[in-house]
Amino acid sequence: MAAHLRPYHPADLAGIYRVCLLVDGAGRAEAPRFHAPDLPGHLYAGPYAVADPGLAFVVADEHGIGGYIVATACTEEFLGWAREHWWPVLREQYPRHRDPGDGTLDHRYVDVIHDYPDAPRPWFASHPAQAHIKLTARLQGSGWGHRLMSALIASLRERQVPGLHLGVAETNGRALAFYAALGFTEAERHPWGRTLVLDL
Repeated sequence: MAAHLRPYHPADLAGIYRVCLLVDGAGRAEAPRFHAPDLPGHLYAGPYAVADPGLAFVVADEHGIGGYIVATACTEEFLGWAREHWWPVLREQYPRHRDPGDGTLDHRYVDVIHDYPDAPRPWFASHPAQAHIKLTARLQGSGWGHRLMSALIASLRERQVPGLHLGVAETNGRALAFYAALGFTEAERHPWGRTLVLDL
């Protein structure tokens, strides 16, 4: 079965979580370093697909889900929804704990769940939409990232959303070049990378 892009279906959530686990922030495959492998998905994929499945798309092939994009049309509304419906259960399920010293990252992700940053940012008004995208190595470099982003942008424009923002790790040079080619510009730099924005 050839790879194809389609709208998200609830049955895709496990596959999206797997991609989120296996592809790091720089777009590279890495060995999972978690005792609880759902933690990356709980932070960076699950809440978006659950809160607004109409802004989620996947690339699937004979191996399953190989890539996805998830988004929200309004980050401030999404943060309010997550504060009420997403984080409370996860905070109960994953209590804070210290670094066990075994190289796993669970404690860092659990800390983010408990202290998720939800203060308004300057670009929320002009670029309220937010997206997260990941592709496995087997689909990278074949145009799927552009197709996923195009599908999302078309959906956001149908909703008359004025702009989109996303975060990119400073180490992900390929992604920075990809977004520059799409017309994204830099809104702010952070210790971990950059926030980029796109007018829609």
